[in-house]
Amino acid sequence: MDVGELLNYQPERGGKRPREESGSEESRLKKTASREPPRLVAQLPESTAEDPENRERILEKLMDQDEVDPEAEPVDESMVKKMILTFEKRSYKNQELRIKFPDNPEKFMESELDLNDIIQEMHVITTIPELYHLLVELNAVQSLLGLLSHEKTHIAIAVVDLLQELTDVDTLNESEEGAEVLIDALLEGQVVALMVQNMERLDETVKEEADGVHNTLAVVENMAEFRPGLCTEAAQQGLMQWLLKRIKAKMPFDANKLYCSEILAILLQNNDGTRELLGEMDGIDVLLQQLSVSTRELLGEMDGIDVLLQQLSVFKRHNPSTPEEQEMMENLFDALCSCLMLAANRDRFLKGEGLQLMNLMLREKKLSRTSALKVLDHSMIGPEGTDNCHKFVDILGLRTIFPLFMKTPKKMRKAGVSDKEHEEHVCSILGSMLRNLKGQQRSRLLSKFTENDCEKVDRLMELHFKYLEAVQLADRRIDGEKHDMVRRGEILDDAMEDEFYLRRLDAGLFVLQLICYVMVEISSAGVPQLQQRVHQILNLRGGSVKTVRHIMREYAESIGDGKNEEYRLSEQKRIMELLEEF
Repeated sequence: MDVGELLNYQPERGGKRPREESGSEESRLKKTASREPPRLVAQLPESTAEDPENRERILEKLMDQDEVDPEAEPVDESMVKKMILTFEKRSYKNQELRIKFPDNPEKFMESELDLNDIIQEMHVITTIPELYHLLVELNAVQSLLGLLSHEKTHIAIAVVDLLQELTDVDTLNESEEGAEVLIDALLEGQVVALMVQNMERLDETVKEEADGVHNTLAVVENMAEFRPGLCTEAAQQGLMQWLLKRIKAKMPFDANKLYCSEILAILLQNNDGTRELLGEMDGIDVLLQQLSVSTRELLGEMDGIDVLLQQLSVFKRHNPSTPEEQEMMENLFDALCSCLMLAANRDRFLKGEGLQLMNLMLREKKLSRTSALKVLDHSMIGPEGTDNCHKFVDILGLRTIFPLFMKTPKKMRKAGVSDKEHEEHVCSILGSMLRNLKGQQRSRLLSKFTENDCEKVDRLMELHFKYLEAVQLADRRIDGEKHDMVRRGEILDDAMEDEFYLRRLDAGLFVLQLICYVMVEISSAGVPQLQQRVHQILNLRGGSVKTVRHIMREYAESIGDGKNEEYRLSEQKRIMELLEEF
C-alpha cells in the first residue's frame, strides 16, 4: 500500500442513505485532515514519504506505532470521561478566543482545528451505547447542540456527522436504556429546531455542506424510527416547512430531494398530527399557535397539498428518468395519501384541482397511474369524500375509471402492482361513489352498469366468484389448521385468531367484501334490470344470496374502525337495510 494512502486512510462511515462519493479534491482533503491527528502527519515530511528508499522503513515504523497507539486501547468509562472533558475544554477555549479576537482568525484557528479533531475522536463513543448516559450527565449533549450554530459550518457539519452515528438505529437497539437517555436529552435541547436552522444556512452546491444536509435528515430518520411519536414534535419545530421548501426548490433532482420526500412520508405516516399542518400554514406565527396539532394538520396549514400536487404534476405526461426519481415520486404520492386521511385536507385537495390531475394521470397511462388510482381511492372514501365523488363525475371521471374496472392493464403488472391491489382500489372507488353520490350524478353512475347489455355487471360477478373461490380456499386451510391445533390440545388465543384473519385478508377477503357491497348497492338502487342480472348470474354459477349476506354482515361488523360510534351504528344500519332489499 502507498504510504500516502496509508496516512490518509479512514474507514467509511456512511449515513442511512449513502451519497455518491464525488466531489472536489479540496473538500476530500479537508475532511480527511480533520479526522487524522495532525501531529502525526507533521512528523513525516512529504519529501521523506515520497522517497522510495524510505517507504519500507516508514511503513515498519507506522506498524510499530499502531501496536502502542493509545487509540487502540479498550474504550471504557474513564476514557470516555476524559474525552468529554477534553471536548468541553476545547469548545470553551474556541468560544473564548472567538469572543476575544473576533476580527483576528489567526488567533482562534488552531483552537478550531483542535475542536474539530476531538469531535472526530468522539465517534468512538458510538461503539458503546451503554455509556451514552455520560454524554448527558457531563452536559456534552447540550454542548454539541450549541455547536450546531457555530460560526464555521464545518464544525456544525462535524457535529451532525457525530449525531448521525450516535443515533444509528442498530446502535440504539444495542442499549435501550442508553438510547432513551440520549434521545430524551436531544429532544429536550430542541435538536430538530437547531438542525433546521443549521440547514437553512448550508449551501448544497458545496459537496461537504450537501452531505451535512443528508446526514441531518438521517438523524431525523434514526430518531423517528426509534421513537415514532416524535414526528409531530419534529414537524412543529420547523422541519415540515423546511422539507416543503426544499422539495419545491427549483434545483436539479438529487439524493437530498429524494431523502426529503422520504422524510416527509415518514412524518405523515400513521400520524394524524402532521396531515393538517401541510395545507394552511402561512408562516412561523402559525407554527407557534399550532403546538398541539398533528403533522397532517401542519402539512395542510402550510399549503403543502398544493406543493405535493405541483411536484407530482411533472409526472402526468412523463415517466421518472431514474429509479431514484421514481422512488421520490412514490414517496410524494404516499405523503399525499396520508394527508387525505384528514377531512380538512380533502377540501384542499379538491380546491387544488387534485382530482383533475389524478384523472389526467390515469388517462396518460404513465408510471404515475398506479399511485394516482390509490390517491383517488383515499380522496373519495367515507362521508368526507362526498364532494370529491360528485366532482369526479362532473369532470367525466366515469369514462376513466370504468375501463380500468373492466380490465386490469398489463402495464400495472409490469409496474409491480398485483391484480388484487388494482382491483381493490377500483372497487373501493366504485363503492365510495355508490355510497356518496346523490341525484343526477348517481343516476349517471347506475346507467354505466346498464349499458352494453349490463357488461359491467357481468365483470362484477366475474370478480365476485374469483375472490369468493380464493377466500373459501383459505378458509378451508385455516379450518384444517384449527382442527389440528384443537386435536393437539393447543389453545386458540386472540393473537392466533388475528393471524388467521390477516391470512383471509391476504387471500382477498376485503376485495370480496367491496365487490359484494357494490352488488348489494346496485341491486337495491331501484333499477330492476340490475337486480335481475345479479341474481341471474348467481343462480347460473351456483352462487347464493345467503353467501353474499353472510359476507356483508361480516363487513358491517368490522366497519367504522377509527370512526365515532354514531357513524358506525348508522352505517351498519344502512347496510342491513340494503341487505333486506337484495
